[in-house]
Amino acid sequence: MYHRRTLVASSVGLHARPAGLVAKTAAGQPAKVKIAKITGGVAGDPVDAASVLGLMTLGAAHGDEVELSADGDQAQTSVDALAELIARDLDA
Repeated sequence: MYHRRTLVASSVGLHARPAGLVAKTAAGQPAKVKIAKITGGVAGDPVDAASVLGLMTLGAAHGDEVELSADGDQAQTSVDALAELIARDLDA
């Protein structure tokens, strides 16, 4: 299992358009990626990163920390691609 944490850069958090971009990118990855919001240093319940609804239910706002995780041969590649996307300002 590969894990990576990153901060949400989008000013609206993982909501609406940014959630759609993340979900579309996650769906195109070779490994299934899960994402969880970090609260008090602890990861909450993970959701499927390819699910717009799942991403929006996290309630991850601008500046919140999230943890991405995946299993398998392409886990690191898949997680890193999503972490780099979430760390960018997706509102621009």
